[in-house]
Amino acid sequence: MEPSPAKERYRRFVDDYNRGVARAELCARYDIPAAKFDEFLTFLRRQGFRLAPPAGTGFARAHEIDFAISGDDMQYVEVELDPGETAIAEAGAMLYIDPGIQMETLFGDGSQESEGVMAKLFGAGKRILTGESLFMTAFTNAGAGKQRVAFSAPYPGKILAMDLPTLGGELICQKEAFLCAAKGVSIGIAFQRRLGVGLFAGEGFILERLRGDGYAFIHAGGTVLERELAVGETLRIDTGCLVAMQPQIAYDIQFVAGIKTALFGGEGLFFTTLTGPGRVWLQSLPFSRLAGRILAALPRTGGSRKGEGSLLGTLGDAVMGDRF
Repeated sequence: MEPSPAKERYRRFVDDYNRGVARAELCARYDIPAAKFDEFLTFLRRQGFRLAPPAGTGFARAHEIDFAISGDDMQYVEVELDPGETAIAEAGAMLYIDPGIQMETLFGDGSQESEGVMAKLFGAGKRILTGESLFMTAFTNAGAGKQRVAFSAPYPGKILAMDLPTLGGELICQKEAFLCAAKGVSIGIAFQRRLGVGLFAGEGFILERLRGDGYAFIHAGGTVLERELAVGETLRIDTGCLVAMQPQIAYDIQFVAGIKTALFGGEGLFFTTLTGPGRVWLQSLPFSRLAGRILAALPRTGGSRKGEGSLLGTLGDAVMGDRF
């Protein structure tokens, strides 16, 4: 049975896309509105077509790695590397390495190996804007057989394995969410164009942009909620609860209605609004919220809590369960 004209058109589009034909040319050739391009890519993936990031976009072919995520609330990811394969990670993320793993400090993320010194400097400098170090660590299998390296989460939550090719080759995530990735994945920055978003949305002007055709692993605090937004569908979330989103998601802020609610509701003055189409990942426990609770519980003066030793403090401990 011959494929339908529509299926044949989809197949030709996928072939052109994977060969690196420019987006503008694809839109003109296949009569696709530019605003609907990302939505069309999502539709093709749902139809079972495999889309690779276009060639010539500035990132190297990522290494193909195997992995397993273990644990519940304090997770770690084990990455299995074939000889010559490399994983990259933030400094301090390593849990263990097998004897055949060789460690090397990289300037930037290691995805600009074929570029000049200035390009590498620019790529590394962008990491400073996200609050990260200029350097990353590469873990390469220098042995003859398979070797493993493991990376652990920095605080309670979940590790998410993001297969970038199935997400269009690009993902926007909060600062410091990145944990590790296959070598070849580019870790850059995504500026927020609107002043209000940068000032009030909780994540500032800069988010991290992950690009490539391999796996990247990000960390979220608490439990993860994944939502797929339809075209025009809007989700309002607490600032700071955003972990990651596809780049076609519209990201903005909205003032909380009602002055009494804004001042005394305890949820802040602004919502973050996300408008589809695209997928979004939320976290139930942002690190800033966790740190705030810990800070609030610390002794205020001289290492003792206010009210401790008094009748009020004793009753409070009995009610709150601080003493047994």
